[in-house]
Amino acid sequence: MHIWVDADACPVVVKEILFRAAERTRRTLTLVANQYLRVPASPHIRMVQVPGGFDEADKYIAAHVSAGDLVITADIPLAADVVARDAQALSPRGELFGKENIRELLDMRNFMDTLRSTGVDTGGPAAFSAGDSKAFANRLDSLLRQRPQG
Repeated sequence: MHIWVDADACPVVVKEILFRAAERTRRTLTLVANQYLRVPASPHIRMVQVPGGFDEADKYIAAHVSAGDLVITADIPLAADVVARDAQALSPRGELFGKENIRELLDMRNFMDTLRSTGVDTGGPAAFSAGDSKAFANRLDSLLRQRPQG
């Protein structure tokens, strides 16, 4: 299982959890962003910088993800693409995107996008909390235990 991170908007605390998990499990972790990100020196961790532009990191991840991989993203369309490729997607808040829920989540995202485009203030997500990072860490550990390396 290769772990991919849609890293431009990924919270720092989530990246730190992922760095520790990659070292502990010896899994390859690739952060993809359109700006340079500093990552720990490790044979298991790398950073790919893509050109600036709309969804460039998403396009890169979608083009390189394989069945069985794990993608960390809050982007529902990317998660839908990942799930269609038989990989898993996990949000930085610990929500697992899978075949059983991605259609509903994508429909809701599109509905909210339509509302926003008509001028409706739909608000935004709640601030990232310690509870979110704990939920992420717990779900990540569960996924990594289900798919031991090697």
